[in-house]
Amino acid sequence: MGLFDLTGKKALVTGGTRGIGLMIARGLLDAGASVTISSRDAQACETARAELAAHGDVAAVPADLSTEAECLRLAAAVEGPLHVLVNNAGATWGAPLMEFPEAAWDKVLDLNLKSPFFLTRALLSQLDLAASDDDPARVINIGSIDGLRVSALSTYSYSASKAALHMLTKVLAKELGPRRITVNAIAPGPFESKMMAATLGAFGAEIAASSPLGRIGRPDDMAGATVFLASRAGSYVTGAILPVDGGIATTV
Repeated sequence: MGLFDLTGKKALVTGGTRGIGLMIARGLLDAGASVTISSRDAQACETARAELAAHGDVAAVPADLSTEAECLRLAAAVEGPLHVLVNNAGATWGAPLMEFPEAAWDKVLDLNLKSPFFLTRALLSQLDLAASDDDPARVINIGSIDGLRVSALSTYSYSASKAALHMLTKVLAKELGPRRITVNAIAPGPFESKMMAATLGAFGAEIAASSPLGRIGRPDDMAGATVFLASRAGSYVTGAILPVDGGIATTV
């Protein structure tokens, strides 16, 4: 098996119907994995499944992961060993400081922080089945560079949730390492996605210019980072936060 080959592995990608999640699902399929995607929108699940089917073996399970009950239901739908869990589903909320509502904290932290914890815990038996000394099972949390630096946007709960997710990644890496499960996070910079559409529409040229590489992220950039962490190439990496941002946050 090649260093980046995922043939025979099973992966679950939450929020896998669009944006970064769709990029990740396609990359895992292209590397040989079979992939289950999840989203709260059943129609979006079917549309994405049909699109991704050209790349490999893909299934879709609708689930609203903002509740522990739905995390448990999704976990129960995943049968047998699970080699790769990608906790990507997320939400954001922007509002001025004096107008920022309680609902913005509840919605964003439920999905961005609590969901990865509850889903990972619910899937431990399946991850254990896939884990070995030479080839650990993998949990990959999708954080953000806004959890590494102070954003210019008034997205208080989003930035806080991603910084907390980065720390949760390290805590779980220590906890699950003895079970032969690695836990890492990817901290994306700007990529084409529904969440970033308005910001890129208004400030895309300026954001690209702020990167030492002079551009925003491409699908292969996200796919490549995920395949690295999911494959034999990343089997000795755990507790890491990997910025994939063209240097926007990491060179400031």
